[in-house]
Amino acid sequence: MSAVLSPGMGAIEQAALRSDRFRLEREGDWKRLDAIVTRIEKGRAKGLPDEDLLALPGLYRAVASSLSIARETSLDAATLAYLEALVQRAWFQVYGPRSSLGEWLAGFIGGGWSAAVRAIWIDLLVALAVMVAGTVVGWLLVAHDVEWYQALVPGGLGETRVPGASAAVLRETLFGHTEEQGMSVFAAYLFSHNAQIAILAFALGFAFGLPSLMLLVQNTATLGALLWLFADKGLLIDLCGWLSVHGTTELFAILLAGAAGLHIGRGIAFPGDRPVLESAALAGRHAATVMAGVVLMLVIAGLLEGFARQLIDQTAGRFIVGGFMLAFWLAYFFAYRGRRQTAGGHFA
Repeated sequence: MSAVLSPGMGAIEQAALRSDRFRLEREGDWKRLDAIVTRIEKGRAKGLPDEDLLALPGLYRAVASSLSIARETSLDAATLAYLEALVQRAWFQVYGPRSSLGEWLAGFIGGGWSAAVRAIWIDLLVALAVMVAGTVVGWLLVAHDVEWYQALVPGGLGETRVPGASAAVLRETLFGHTEEQGMSVFAAYLFSHNAQIAILAFALGFAFGLPSLMLLVQNTATLGALLWLFADKGLLIDLCGWLSVHGTTELFAILLAGAAGLHIGRGIAFPGDRPVLESAALAGRHAATVMAGVVLMLVIAGLLEGFARQLIDQTAGRFIVGGFMLAFWLAYFFAYRGRRQTAGGHFA
């Protein structure tokens, strides 16, 4: 029979009895959490039963609640010290970092990024189809009515790249810039413009992915109009080589950003069996990993655009660089597996 507090008891006896009852009612959870955390700390997490791993977050919250009550009711110092230490240890295992920055980066480059890209393959296919369609639409619109060119192509592309310019003038924009130092004005403009498109395509994905798809269409329609302009003067192959140096990386980055935004929108619009917030959170984790890599790709594209494209003044050499970069990205994302970082911070 449990003890009952009596009015005749002294304050010390009553406090001790409350502490004992509090411990007896909750000690089972404390001991179980302590045992689980101790095994994880000793590197024996793989041997834990699934039910213990699943119970870990709930046990942590229960013990944290016990600590809060213990503080409010001024229980004995030994109980408080034990609970504070246990909560700190459990928090580190539930929410704390599992690896250093170097280990995380190794896991990210060594397979985590490529795995995240493969996880959104459906969105990649949709985004790719939209980008191809946007390019075709841009070409056809300008071919039908040249006035569309001014509407589709921003003014930052330069006054010389306009309908009516001669083949010689257009050719001068592609060759003969090896003496320029660093990024040209046009290269800097393109890099800034495409980086904004990539970031917006991802950021606006929460609106069911529709703004992301519209941005992809808008950006590739500009590309289609530019392709038509140079094709009309017999310079399509030279333009494609000129674009390929950085474009195979930059357009791939825009594709990934658009697919990441679409993935978030699809997770919200079609949550399946999961609650909407849970589905959105899961999609967000995949998309965030993809976008972390997109930033890296945009930096690489900027370097290629600002230096390699200007140093290589021949179409064949430009195609070699662009083709190599495309083959590299395809191999990394879809052939290379490497190590994948798990949610617990370990590598598989």
